Amino acid sequence: MITHENFATEPWQLRETALDLDVLAQSESVFALSNGHLGWRGNFDEGEPHGLPGSYLNSVYASRPLPYAEAGYGYPESGQTVINVTDGKIIRLLVDDHPFDLRYGELISHERVLDYRSGVLSRSVEWTTPSGRTVRLTTRRLVSLAQRAVAAISYTVETLNGPATVAVQSELVANEQLPTASDDPRMAAAVDSPLLPEEHYAHGTRLRLIHCTATSGQRVAVAADHFVDGPEGTAWAAESEPDVARLTVTATLEPGQRLELVKFVAYGWSAQRSLPAVRDQVEGGLAGARSTGWQGLLDAQRACLDEFWSRADVVVEGDEEVQQAVRFGLFHLYQASARGERRPIPAKGLTGTGYDGHAFWDTESFVLPVLTHTAPYGVASALAWRHSTLPSALERARQLGLEGAAFPWRTINGAECSAYWPAGTVAFHVNADIAAAVERYVFATGDREFLRGPGLDLLVHTARLWRSLGHFDADGVFHIDGVTGPDEYSAIARDNLYTNAMARRNLRAAADAVSLHPDRAPELGVSAEEVADWRNTAARTAIPYNQRLQVHEQSDGFTDQEPWDFDGTSEEQYPLLLHFPYFDLYRKQVVKQADLVLAMFTCPDEFTPEEKARNFAYYEQLTVRDSSLSACCQAVLAAETGHLRLAWAYTREAALMDLDDLEHNTRDGLHMASLAGTWIALVQGLGGLRRIRPAADAPPQDRPSGSPRAGEAQAGETQAGPAQAPVLFAPRLPSSLTRLAFNVRVQERLVRVDMGQSTARYTLLSGEPLTVMHHGAPVALAPDAPAELPVPPAPDSPEPRQPKGRAPGT
Repeated sequence: MITHENFATEPWQLRETALDLDVLAQSESVFALSNGHLGWRGNFDEGEPHGLPGSYLNSVYASRPLPYAEAGYGYPESGQTVINVTDGKIIRLLVDDHPFDLRYGELISHERVLDYRSGVLSRSVEWTTPSGRTVRLTTRRLVSLAQRAVAAISYTVETLNGPATVAVQSELVANEQLPTASDDPRMAAAVDSPLLPEEHYAHGTRLRLIHCTATSGQRVAVAADHFVDGPEGTAWAAESEPDVARLTVTATLEPGQRLELVKFVAYGWSAQRSLPAVRDQVEGGLAGARSTGWQGLLDAQRACLDEFWSRADVVVEGDEEVQQAVRFGLFHLYQASARGERRPIPAKGLTGTGYDGHAFWDTESFVLPVLTHTAPYGVASALAWRHSTLPSALERARQLGLEGAAFPWRTINGAECSAYWPAGTVAFHVNADIAAAVERYVFATGDREFLRGPGLDLLVHTARLWRSLGHFDADGVFHIDGVTGPDEYSAIARDNLYTNAMARRNLRAAADAVSLHPDRAPELGVSAEEVADWRNTAARTAIPYNQRLQVHEQSDGFTDQEPWDFDGTSEEQYPLLLHFPYFDLYRKQVVKQADLVLAMFTCPDEFTPEEKARNFAYYEQLTVRDSSLSACCQAVLAAETGHLRLAWAYTREAALMDLDDLEHNTRDGLHMASLAGTWIALVQGLGGLRRIRPAADAPPQDRPSGSPRAGEAQAGETQAGPAQAPVLFAPRLPSSLTRLAFNVRVQERLVRVDMGQSTARYTLLSGEPLTVMHHGAPVALAPDAPAELPVPPAPDSPEPRQPKGRAPGT
């Protein structure tokens, strides 16, 4: 869409300069507003036309049975689907009895602007009725980052060419009609009329509807109040029925006169509180909004975003589209997490119903790394949600005959919702992804109380799963059989390298955390023998390697499988999952998304530079990127191995995933992980940000030894020595960029990195002095003492090839 003629490329906003109904659903996603608790899609104020109407409350869902052709032990019995709750956005307009509808009359102009600094969606329209009366409509909308239950709209209408009688109908509407569901498995299951009415109210300028979800037993209340300002004779009346509450304002306008309406909306829900309690909850939220007022909400919104951007902004000079895209992505990530408050961050945030509104491993592996370094409060909240679901994960592990916790592949409330177990139940790496998120958050923020409490619980119970899931062979090598890694075109594999490497990291992190907090060990039932066993298991975990090809294997035996027929696959047959059976994908060398490449990124000290280069070249020719999660990972390794042109091509793909609708499903909501991937590609790719595990944290006996399949790297080969810092930067820019600058939070400090073609400048913005690594050399940073160093040239090597027709940018 960023290349669509109606969308302008601007550094701090997304502007739509004209209307094109062919991209209506996509525009509703990119113009969505949220605060992590409440989300409003960018639907028109008047409600129609729409692609997908959407008002969402985090963790409000409908339950539905999961059908199976054949029942199986351990299969989840029910799924969860996010629902469109009561819509408080709707404000309809009639001009001399003509309903304002963009499909009728004459549309003179139409512009929408999403401003990343103010957090406001603005709209300006000039429209002529079929009878010739022209009006101008100006609206501004926000979902409050300061008051989590509140959204508000400023709505102004004026006549331009003569008097007109106008009627403005501000509504609350439940059980809106939704579009017909698609066969695309990435879309949500349709849920018709999910809300059962319990109470409706209208009096003066106040409206309220209370419903209960038909299947999940959650009570949802929405209330609205209004300020009205119009010429003499302006009148209003309120009415309600079970699924609609309406305030109708009427006025006769002369040219130069305006009718202005400010609408405050408050949302609340609970699965436990009574109807009176939930009613009082939304009325309290509404009172707070009225007291703050429209201007107060605007000011608070700007203050929240000013503080966020002071930490998180990324400056890109040389590519205006990526500059716009990285701020667009950061804005939506912040929206998705700002007021989540112990709720999940779904794969689509609160921008649409894609993937049924479920949270996946995407959150911990892509979204939380960005927030950890820019807005860590949201990370603590998301991990607190995972911790709240620990009882379900413990029960799921017992059901599967395992120790510890088995966190779900996809979920809203913590229960597994995946009906396809090869790509769900056996994708156990989600456990290690959660553990890595805990480790990363504590390292960046120094939040020791979190580590001692929820963090330690998560680390211990995730570690226990690996010890019971895997086994030692006769040679003392630890194997994990029958799992699915990040690549969903390979399933039920032996020793998926990403899973094994991340499991090692999980086991070590748990052992280290227990050693730091031995007083909690009895409470968790952790003995010294169990900690020693974790360390031993980590040291002996298999790391598959093909000696003949001199590359690591994505899983044991993967490089011996038949290669996919890329020459015989047309461009129209991608994504492959929509055109080929999984059984064929599973038995061929074809990679949906970065898997082993992701392992080299997340566990950098498991591989030598030479191994990374060979592995990256080998898997590039197999990876088709049928997932939006892949491009940013490939960008990181392309940059690390010196292929800067390729790294930039992948960065652009990640950046434009939604703005260009590259996956053709932005209509269902934004891809939060790919939005995060833009930052990952820029900061961890071109900036080279890594955290390595200091030798003191990984004693020699913790390193694998023996045959290549038990792990190749010996103690100290790729780890930092005692004098080295655990934070590394390796900045290099492609020729198309002149500058890249960003801030990152590491080890309780805030560091700014400002990169040019030939030099990189490091500035310690806050915190105690810190030593970081610049291309392998230590750099001491102190307040008011920036360090500027030369950037060495990238190594010269042939650029890897991609499958036919799958090179980035083609």
